[in-house]
Amino acid sequence: MKTSKITAFLSSALLTISTLTSHAGPGDKSAPDNINNQGFAVVELFTSEGCSSCPPADKLMAKIQEQNPNKQLYILAFHVDYWNHQGWRDVFSQRDFTKRQYQYANWLKLETVYTPQVVVNGATEFVGSQEDKLNTAIAHGLSRPASARLTAGASADAKQLKLNYQSANAGPHAVLQVALVQKLAHTQVKRGENAGRLLPHVQIVRSIQSYPVQASGHVAIALPDGFNQEDWDVVTFLQNTQTGAILAAARPDFNPKS
Repeated sequence: MKTSKITAFLSSALLTISTLTSHAGPGDKSAPDNINNQGFAVVELFTSEGCSSCPPADKLMAKIQEQNPNKQLYILAFHVDYWNHQGWRDVFSQRDFTKRQYQYANWLKLETVYTPQVVVNGATEFVGSQEDKLNTAIAHGLSRPASARLTAGASADAKQLKLNYQSANAGPHAVLQVALVQKLAHTQVKRGENAGRLLPHVQIVRSIQSYPVQASGHVAIALPDGFNQEDWDVVTFLQNTQTGAILAAARPDFNPKS
């Protein structure tokens, strides 16, 4: 399902990513040599509970996750808000996620946004229910060493996530993205195109925030009510703000509560 053509404001203020800082280049020796640079696949699904074409893509995300345990695969489901006027307000939708999808349209030089859409490693996009294309894109990402390096550790209490990270080779146009993700949910849809359906969701992004990248850094993030390490996930990745390319990704190791 497609929205109208992207207008000229895309190139300006639709999405402004956080202030950038320069980062040490390939010759930087301040970061440890063992920072993770394995191949990875960040799979971003743009979906909506109000879109009748989306449930197959949501189910595919669950299947792909189940088939790829213990791999550097990071699924992020962003629920957009532009189908909310069709009779059902997606309980997970946010305007910021719609803005992120429009930013990808700008980066990838697309004329439209649509659901379900998948973007893999910020570099390639296609309809989110196309299983063969998704498997190919994931295999490609996993087989190529990351161009940058990233590791992260975290601790959490009832209100705050404290994240420590180390990075290398991110380049001058990168930001650190930190996504808080609810692993599983079900919604009984009462109106709109999916009226009467019980929709399962996996890896639902509840927030994503951008930070300037340093060789070694610390960030603190307010946590939503109900956050716990069993039912939620934290995904971090380095992203180039000029091209959208994702350079490295990591799931933080959780340390004892601080």
